[in-house]
Amino acid sequence: MTPSNVLSALRFNETGLIPAIAVDHQTDAVLMMAWMNPEAIERSIETGHAHYFSRSRQTLWHKGEQSGHFQEIKSLHLDCDGDVLLLKVQQVPATPAARTVFIGNILMASGRKPTQ
Repeated sequence: MTPSNVLSALRFNETGLIPAIAVDHQTDAVLMMAWMNPEAIERSIETGHAHYFSRSRQTLWHKGEQSGHFQEIKSLHLDCDGDVLLLKVQQVPATPAARTVFIGNILMASGRKPTQ
């Protein structure tokens, strides 16, 4: 599938972004959630490395350019509504510190139960 075919299948939000969830391609562990714009998607498909859009800096960023923990894309998936992307990636280098940006369990750590 070409970048233009992928882009035409997507439903971006009102700011021109789409949520992207990166998971480990072997374990399906959630590594991170970020935003992508059309340029980030095109660059990711062309290079095979994850690129995202930083809402705070209003710029494209290549995952790993600051941290050294790059994400090689193994596959790219679209949800049934076309409004969320799932990237199955291999983090390079794969170190425990680079595995996920999600830490702790807030509800369990606080002793509180979810409200209904």
